[in-house]
Order: sequence, then C-alpha cells, then structure tokens
Amino acid sequence: MLRFGMVVIGAQDMDRAERFWCTALGYEERYRQDGGDWRELQSANGSGSVIGLQRSDAHPRHDPRLHIDLEVDSAAEQRAEIGRLTGLGARLADWDHYPADPGFVVLEDTEGNKFCIVDASH
Repeated sequence: MLRFGMVVIGAQDMDRAERFWCTALGYEERYRQDGGDWRELQSANGSGSVIGLQRSDAHPRHDPRLHIDLEVDSAAEQRAEIGRLTGLGARLADWDHYPADPGFVVLEDTEGNKFCIVDASH
C-alpha cells in the first residue's frame, strides 16, 4: 500500500535552509548523507512529517505546482508566525493569485521556495 514519505525542498545553501526549517518548525537533523547533498529533518520526538533537503542549483519557479501549507488556529497566530518566520529570514512572496478573501499568506523560505501560512479558522 502506498503511503506518504516526505516533502523535499531544494536548496543551494544547505546549512542556511536547515537552520531556517529546524528553527521554524522545532525540527532537528535526523540524517545527513556524506557530502551533504541530502539531509532529513524531523521533530525531536519523531512526530510529524519529515522534510528532505536536497542540494539544487535550480531557481524556484514563480508559480510552483507543489508547496507546503503550515497551519495555525487563528488570524492572530497567523500574524505572529509571519512575523517570527520573516525574522528568521523568510520573505513575503510576490504573489498575485490571492482570492478576494484569502485565509493564507504566501512566503518564501531563505532559498526562495514558496510556502503558505494558513489560518485554519478562516
């Protein structure tokens, strides 16, 4: 039976990407391939989805077909997390596809990969 494995994020600066995602999600490195072109990140207690970091020199596309949604429980939490994540190096994405009343905000990580902060109460 097929099951979900992990989300893989491309990064040119593997150390910077690891610091960002580990700090953002409270994750830690659980595996590093010799040479450093592949790393796996997961919460300290082993719960939650694994994030794979793979070295990539390709530039992220403006309108990606696959991205990560990170959920919060309220608009106040959404604002707080956007502030925290931009403090860690994330940026508000140049995004022109918002609906009239979005419950999400599109950010870019330190490598330019887009992800959303979703207000689950919206």
